[in-house]
Amino acid sequence: MDRKEIEKIFAPPAPHMVGDGFKMHNFIPGVSRLDMKRMDPFLVLDYGSKMYFSPADKPRGVGCHPHRGFETVTIAYHGSVAHEDSTGAGGIINEGDVQWMTAAKGILHKEFHSKEFTQKGGDFQMIQLWVNLPAAHKMSKPGYQTLKNNEIPKVDIENQGGIVEVISGEYKGIKGAARTYTSVNLLNTKLNQNGKVKFSFPANYNTALIVVEGSVMINGEKIPGDYFVLFKNEGEEFIVEALENSVILTMSGEPIHEPIAAHGPFVMNTREELMEAFQDYNTGKFGYMEENLN
Repeated sequence: MDRKEIEKIFAPPAPHMVGDGFKMHNFIPGVSRLDMKRMDPFLVLDYGSKMYFSPADKPRGVGCHPHRGFETVTIAYHGSVAHEDSTGAGGIINEGDVQWMTAAKGILHKEFHSKEFTQKGGDFQMIQLWVNLPAAHKMSKPGYQTLKNNEIPKVDIENQGGIVEVISGEYKGIKGAARTYTSVNLLNTKLNQNGKVKFSFPANYNTALIVVEGSVMINGEKIPGDYFVLFKNEGEEFIVEALENSVILTMSGEPIHEPIAAHGPFVMNTREELMEAFQDYNTGKFGYMEENLN
């Protein structure tokens, strides 16, 4: 197979606060060249770099807000996140866990630091990814998947190089834990120093990774922590070598190739569908929730 080359390496953009609990660097679509069309089916990548929160009495986070037309994937690296939504689903994801929420035809939800983390305080680090839904599924029934770390399949890297956690898609014949509507490979890799891991994805898939911790080498390029790597849509294979103990999140998805109409919390295919989403939200068709965490 041909080697997949790096298209561009991106430093983390300036952070902003989402609510009072999430310090986010918006790579997709906030950085030039990482727009929704180029990164299809990935719509948004908000990277919450490590931040210390002091103990508090009231959980920090984001109150009730709507979504329609896509899925949100939240990965906890440090700290823990509590989720509640208008379908009655919810739960807490701790370090290593993943929350996969399908907004589809419409959902209200809220996200806060868990009460336990709030009381103790500590380092908080997470990633939230928005994955588009094909037009045929945008108005499907909402859903929620809690993927506990012990339920996520793991593949050992040779020579005690570390492990690959298969959140979705497939790696070396091992299928991921999440149910998806399209072909989306989401792999969380924990590399020991000098460990090497090989990835292979179809050339037409949009492929990228982010260095969550440590630093790595890819095709002779050194990538420091918090940096994002976009690969060309040519070739299939690339090798990541850890310069120190490192964690990387690799994403590779088959483009949906449908029109994208996005505004705020809604991502549809046409402007008319966006207007309908706002109307449905304003008339209460997404359900009802209290603003803050129960």
